Amino acid sequence: MQRPPQEDFLLKETKPHLGGGKVMGDKLTSTYDLVEQMQYLYVRVVKAKDLPGKDVTGSLDPYVEVRLGNYRGTTRHFEKKSNPEWSQVFAFSKDRIQASVLEVNVKDKDFIKDDFVGRVMFDLNEIPKRVPPDSPLAPQWYRLEDRHGNKVKGELMLAVWMGTQADEAFPESWHSDSAAVTGADALATIRSKVYLSPKLWYLRVNVIEAQDLIPGDRSRFPEVYVKAILGNQALRTRVSMSKTINPMWNEDLMFVAAEPFEEPLILSVEDRVAPNNDVVLGRCAIPLQYIERRLDHRPINSKWYNLEKHIIIEGEKKKEIKFASRIHMRLYLEGGYHVLDESTHYSSDLRPTAKQLWKSSIGVLELGILNAHGISPMKTKDGRATTDAYCVAKYGQKWVRTRTIIDSFAPKWNEQYTWEVFDPCTVITIGVFDNCHLQVGDKSGGAKDSRIGKVRVRLSTLETGRVYTHSYPLLVLHPTGVKKMGEIHLAVRFTCSSLLNMMHMYSQPLLPKMHYIYPLTVSQLDNLRHQATQIVSMRLSRAEPPLRKEIVEYMLDVGSHMWSMRRSKANVFRIMGVLGGLIAIGKWFDQICNWKNPITTVLIHILFLILVLYPELILPTIFLYLFLIGVWYYRWRPRHPPHMDTRLSCADNAHPDELDEEFDTFPTSRPPDIVRMRYDRLRSIAGRIQTVVGDMATQGERLQSLLSWRDPRATALFVVFCLIAAIALYVTPFQVVALVTGFYVLRHPRFRHKLPSTPVNFFRRLPARTDCML
Repeated sequence: MQRPPQEDFLLKETKPHLGGGKVMGDKLTSTYDLVEQMQYLYVRVVKAKDLPGKDVTGSLDPYVEVRLGNYRGTTRHFEKKSNPEWSQVFAFSKDRIQASVLEVNVKDKDFIKDDFVGRVMFDLNEIPKRVPPDSPLAPQWYRLEDRHGNKVKGELMLAVWMGTQADEAFPESWHSDSAAVTGADALATIRSKVYLSPKLWYLRVNVIEAQDLIPGDRSRFPEVYVKAILGNQALRTRVSMSKTINPMWNEDLMFVAAEPFEEPLILSVEDRVAPNNDVVLGRCAIPLQYIERRLDHRPINSKWYNLEKHIIIEGEKKKEIKFASRIHMRLYLEGGYHVLDESTHYSSDLRPTAKQLWKSSIGVLELGILNAHGISPMKTKDGRATTDAYCVAKYGQKWVRTRTIIDSFAPKWNEQYTWEVFDPCTVITIGVFDNCHLQVGDKSGGAKDSRIGKVRVRLSTLETGRVYTHSYPLLVLHPTGVKKMGEIHLAVRFTCSSLLNMMHMYSQPLLPKMHYIYPLTVSQLDNLRHQATQIVSMRLSRAEPPLRKEIVEYMLDVGSHMWSMRRSKANVFRIMGVLGGLIAIGKWFDQICNWKNPITTVLIHILFLILVLYPELILPTIFLYLFLIGVWYYRWRPRHPPHMDTRLSCADNAHPDELDEEFDTFPTSRPPDIVRMRYDRLRSIAGRIQTVVGDMATQGERLQSLLSWRDPRATALFVVFCLIAAIALYVTPFQVVALVTGFYVLRHPRFRHKLPSTPVNFFRRLPARTDCML
């Protein structure tokens, strides 16, 4: 029996102070209207001029130190330059300001101790405020002063203002929250960033035939196949059945290619001389830039390509100039398909690759990532537990990454992002991670960023125009069980630009039409999805700062197709939940037939009589009944978006061994005795499934045997019954037959027997092919 979900694992509705209180119903007025305003003190250090020399040689290595209370930010330094330009911005969180004076110092970089050049002081009470869309504050020249307030040589150009996170200077500024992070590479990894997935194409290689191959051994029939390589993807055709020097295949090979096309398609024709000895008969490289692009199912012209053979002379590979062999192929990039890099169950984009086939957008999705609280400690730094959390959100081709909040179990991001929506039946995914790359000199090959949790929101479950503000539990499944890692506070709004277009989308196929006109096989789709996720993760990991492979794979649910006992149980319970309604109807009808409630049974008799006498009322009655049910259930419609459900996932009561099996590698890395135990358990489950499938096959074979004369007496009885039934039904009005049948089914228990009916007895005696099984 499943336990009810814990209160701590449920969704909680919140009422945050969005947009600085500028809320008018559901209409919000500023660009950052889905987040809480955060006040920052901004200092833009532009440049300096006429700085005095400090060294013995009269040179100066200047840099600027911005100091506010205990927080200190510094610009980069220039060597031997009296008129440096920095153009750097510093942002100090107003919540953490504990000083009344802002101090901007110009210093000279030195080996032993940095020399003081001059400073500019600001009273925080006199700093102006700026709120976008106001124009940026123009920087001004300020004369430097010494420590006693006397004017000294040199001037510094600055702009100082109070603003919010909506300021355009915010994303690239140095934050006081990250004062502990040093090094340019580490600072780059904590800033917010927007990424775009590469544009993916399906490449179809239709290998038709080859001509004039020159095998090394002409005394045998060649066993020729074609191998195609694109980046890390390698596919091959079957060995040609025509074992000649002019083999034929007419076989399709499918690849995933990403723009910009960096690597050519390499094809080689090989002869299998021995089981582990393949000889290359010819090779060609085809750049993808010159391959034709197909937008629909129209045929593409095929082409002949020359094959080049390479020979090794004195350790060097050289091209052998001989009579050229040829290969006949049809190559094209498929623009009419959507390249699946996510599961279709929660895909965020369903558009075809070719932009010419895109339909207009139907609305806008806005996401405000406010804050998180109760985040679990993820690592130990300097002997104490800490977490450096950031969020990643993915919808369509656009990925966003918030800035990293250093050393906080209750980080506040308050960042807002927007996406165009082309299909309402899509899902946005938001993940929370711990940044493990903040140490100086840490490379991507070191520690991986840790998962804190993930949230999915399906757009079709949202009312248009409404702002949903909820605190979502961050649940992660560990080998020890499900664990709540904290809660993330989100504000989501889906705005529809054309209600008619959105309603029209519900009548359209989920995927582009090429998926239905020329469908790909399940194995092809699985392989292509794997290749697509590898390409996306590789490209995004090469960005600056990188969106690392473990992040992309977690967001795209790369391992969701692997076997899991827990997930299998959950799917069985889901099926039982779907069938529960039918079972309830069956029980209710059984109670009607057995006259458990005589008044209800009499009413059903009257309704049945009316429908039989007036059959034209059957369909209107059914649809009217469904309409009334829908209107009745509207009162209890869901008010909150769906979230991760531990009970539905069978995660709250999963056995530890089942979880250990789910987290096992592929192939397994567990000891042989554990693997044997799991194999025996799987055999036991498969045996039960085998029995159920066999019973279903038996019932189907019994239906077939009604007319197959496998049992001549049973078939003869059935054929005679069919003849008598045909004559009787021909002369008897249909309404009379329906009435008699209905009243017989609904007869009183006094006229019923506990033994099975004659038709059931007859059906169970029919032969099946079980006695032919070994």
